[in-house]
Amino acid sequence: MRKHAMAACLLMATLSVCAQTHEKDSLRVINLQEVEVISTRATGTTPVAFTNVSKEQLKKQNFGQDLPYLLSMIPSAITTSDAGAGIGYTTLRIRGTDGTRINVTANGIPINDAESHTVFWVNLPDFASSVKDLQVQRGAGTSTNGAGAFGGSINMQTGDFSLKPYAEINASYGSFNTHKETVKVGTGLINEHWSFDVRLSNISSDGYIDRASVGLNSYYAQGGYYNDNTSVKLITFGGKERTYHAWNYASKDQMAVFGRRFNSCGYMYIGDKSGGIHQPEIDYDYGVKEADQLIKNGGTFHFYDDQTDNYVQKNYHLLVNHTFTPQWRLNAGLHYTTGDGYYQEYKIGRKLVEYGMKPYEVSGENVTKSDLVRKKAMDNWFGGGIFSVSYTNDRLNASLGGGLNRYDGDHFGKVLWVKNYLGQLNPDNDYYRNNATKNDGNIYLKANYELGGGVSAYADLQYRHITYKMHGRNDKWNDDTNALQTLHIEDKFDFFNPKAGLFWQINTNNRLYGSFSVAHKEPTRNNYTDGKLTEHPKAERLFDYELGYTFANSWLNLGANLYYMDYKNQLVLTGEKNEIGEAVAANVPDSYRMGIELMAGLKLNCGFQWDINATFSRNRVENFSETLYEWEDPTTEAWKIDRGNTPISFSPDFILNNRFSYTYRGFEASLQSQYVSKQYMTNAKRDDQILDAYFVSNLNLAYTFKLPRMKSVIVGCTIYNLFNETYENNGFAGSGYSLNDAGEKERYSYATYAAQAGTNVLGHISLSF
Repeated sequence: MRKHAMAACLLMATLSVCAQTHEKDSLRVINLQEVEVISTRATGTTPVAFTNVSKEQLKKQNFGQDLPYLLSMIPSAITTSDAGAGIGYTTLRIRGTDGTRINVTANGIPINDAESHTVFWVNLPDFASSVKDLQVQRGAGTSTNGAGAFGGSINMQTGDFSLKPYAEINASYGSFNTHKETVKVGTGLINEHWSFDVRLSNISSDGYIDRASVGLNSYYAQGGYYNDNTSVKLITFGGKERTYHAWNYASKDQMAVFGRRFNSCGYMYIGDKSGGIHQPEIDYDYGVKEADQLIKNGGTFHFYDDQTDNYVQKNYHLLVNHTFTPQWRLNAGLHYTTGDGYYQEYKIGRKLVEYGMKPYEVSGENVTKSDLVRKKAMDNWFGGGIFSVSYTNDRLNASLGGGLNRYDGDHFGKVLWVKNYLGQLNPDNDYYRNNATKNDGNIYLKANYELGGGVSAYADLQYRHITYKMHGRNDKWNDDTNALQTLHIEDKFDFFNPKAGLFWQINTNNRLYGSFSVAHKEPTRNNYTDGKLTEHPKAERLFDYELGYTFANSWLNLGANLYYMDYKNQLVLTGEKNEIGEAVAANVPDSYRMGIELMAGLKLNCGFQWDINATFSRNRVENFSETLYEWEDPTTEAWKIDRGNTPISFSPDFILNNRFSYTYRGFEASLQSQYVSKQYMTNAKRDDQILDAYFVSNLNLAYTFKLPRMKSVIVGCTIYNLFNETYENNGFAGSGYSLNDAGEKERYSYATYAAQAGTNVLGHISLSF
């Protein structure tokens, strides 16, 4: 704790956000149009909080970790990793809100999964290598396509074309057998109108957590035609992933006995020296003690080798840009995405009836429960179109835009193996199958008008309509009906999201802005299926108030942003997880997030740069009522406890990011650090369900030089978690009750933690031709 306090005090003493540089591509000096859909982005006079991140900034960190980890210097942002080293299943949270509430687009096209609203970065391996730049907006932000932004949005633009042919090879290797290989080639401009680019990537890691292996492959290809007024670009990108499950995390008891890297996913049994098989319930304290004794007596854990998640995703974008006059411009895009994947897992002692199977006899004993291997799969497509028409003159910048998208997905499951089963398993038989469709349309009109005296007014009006349907048999067992859930959900939503604000350019160096925004968001698939199907989750509403100030000159940047986010029916994380390792959320009637984001950047002529930002926040559920269910029979009377105003789960009150960097000729060094205060894992403010505060630093060293026939060579090394901090950045927790002999209620609690790697190293090299 002293280490955390000293680190925080040291960095707080000089509180300040990254001075983001805006690199201009050399292509802008020629009269060719690049294909961009940027109407959803904020500009320098838009009264919202945002950060621009350039291609160069991403490249300096892109050695294998997923994109969320490359954005860890963004104000109010924190990351999580299941495998413990930033590769595989990772997430980004902004202002305490989870990834299902962060809108993500690429070239203006929605990337969030239409049902879960999650961006599965594991399905987009090394996408950062094909990003030209991106913008992260905090809060409701500007109107965009796809799922509503309730904590932030990420707007990515893919790569420009190059005037000249090029080739680039990047490779890295390091701890946990982690390695990444990327090859990029481009034709340059052909016949003054055509250009083609291709990228291939491979990423693999054994992971920090036991067996949390990751195998990722991806590609990106684009071809474009350009003339003075029109440009057309066809883009395709995709990824294939195979990851071993690591989403159970580990309890403190498990870590103490089996080590911090312990992973219970795929657990089958413990075999003793005489060939006996034992299956202690290692998710509980008494089971851990039994397992520990078995291991001490020479027993060995046995895990299922194919406890893996497998998915293939392919994306196709067709983008058109046309300039009618210097004032009028059209952007349009068509998109189509396919997804096909499954995961397998070993389950112990499952009821056969839940899988549509009848009991069977073994040695004269009637078997109603058995170990089995199940496969859960999905097959889906997502397609649609977006557009924007922009008008610009000396005082007015206006855009009319929108999009229409459709999703269609099948969810189904099969039983692959049953222990000692005497019957014949039909590999084509589905024990559950359901279909979901979703239509999502929106239209927006936004304008920024210069009133005079450096003052401009901003208005943004959006209408969004969603229909969502689910039909069929689900994978969850319903104790009330003694059958699998039957889905018959048909919901529709109509949202009006107005936004308005003022921006004041006080003088060359000083700017002031303020805004008010309304945002709405529909529930996700899990919000329906994790709760009672007779009680549909409610849509959320957000009133977002923002007030900011910035100062900038040639060597110093300062900024402050105050925010108050007032929610109605916010879907907050409960701390629990469902059976497939996904976080459970539930509506709370009233809640808020408020805080101040402080930012600064100092850049000196000697090559030294200092970027720092901090967020002080207060995140609360008002009048929270905790509901506990009886352990043996969840259908019995619930135990309700009024907690008053409580901290929102996974929402730290303080986040601090700091980076020192120094360049001298070809040498560059940077030390990046993050401090995150403690986080409650539930909304009940329980001291036994906390993620402790942590302070983590990464050191990057690189040297750039030239060789004959080569543009540049960069060699370097990154040391992650330089000071070997022992910490966890995610977890699951919950509580219930049982009845003692006297019939009195007794509370029980549980918590598991996502342990992160200690000091680890990646060496890297980049060759440019």
